[in-house]
Amino acid sequence: MLLSTIAQHLGLEFAGEDLEITGVNTLDDALETELSFLANPKYASKLSETKAGAVVCTADQVENVQRALISENPYFDFARCVAIFAKPQGEMKGVSELAFIDPTATVADGATVYPHAFIGPRATIGSGTVVFPGCYIGEDSTVGSDCLLYPNAVLMAETTLGDDCIVHAGVVLGADGFGFAPTEYGVQKIPQIGNVTIGSDVEIGANTTIDRAVLGSTSVGDATKIDNLVMLGHNVEMGSNCLIVSQVGISGSTKVGNGVVMAGQAGIAGHLNIGDGATVGPKTGVGKDIPAGVTMAGMPAMEKGIFMRHTTLSPKIPDLFKRVRQLEKEIEALKK
Repeated sequence: MLLSTIAQHLGLEFAGEDLEITGVNTLDDALETELSFLANPKYASKLSETKAGAVVCTADQVENVQRALISENPYFDFARCVAIFAKPQGEMKGVSELAFIDPTATVADGATVYPHAFIGPRATIGSGTVVFPGCYIGEDSTVGSDCLLYPNAVLMAETTLGDDCIVHAGVVLGADGFGFAPTEYGVQKIPQIGNVTIGSDVEIGANTTIDRAVLGSTSVGDATKIDNLVMLGHNVEMGSNCLIVSQVGISGSTKVGNGVVMAGQAGIAGHLNIGDGATVGPKTGVGKDIPAGVTMAGMPAMEKGIFMRHTTLSPKIPDLFKRVRQLEKEIEALKK
């Protein structure tokens, strides 16, 4: 694809002679016909060394490259370039005779269902959706249009998935929530009769689990992105445009606002409210509500400023303790 065509497609200005671009790569590894990018100025020295045929960069770097796509946000626009060259996984089209599709299920024209997928009674699959081998779509589930369900994704009964969603391998949506009641007769299971509802443009990483509600719905809002190995408990309500990083665990009935970011291995207790735009740092243990826009870190969770002071001062505590002990001895000596 010509560099000028890419520029036109993305609405960017380009500088230098036109060139047939065959792919995208890093500044270190790009070839003469590949497109790269410079997002961080600290790597600007690589521009004199790269073999890349063109670079996505800001206007002030144009004079340092042979050809450029001029961007105010090179990282974002390079991602758009990658999307142009990205090759979708899987090449099959249509519905395999080796898939099991219940006679009462509805699979729209244009959907693809691979061999050994299971689509249960009264389930609905939208147009353009791809269901890979080993997927299980339970009874009364709804999958929207243009979704990707990678191998062995599981949607238990009555799960709803919006349009343009990506569900990676091994995801389980709608398993029973962890609901049990200790009684004099032992631990008794509480039936989980709710469901899971996922909005549109949601991506859910491999081996993530989102449990069905006890009653009502466990829900995830539009455009939220969830990493691998995340756990959402029953009746969690998550807003839109959230970023949830690997190994986060959110206990049941917690409400998460819009635009919330949770870093890796954060743990959120149940029945809490996490405000819009809040940020939870890595390995943070959250046991109380977080107001909107606040950044929390540490165990237990505290505001970021306090956490940073705590982290700075903690290594000095042993020396401080020694100094206090010495002062105590000197005071005792003076008393004598």
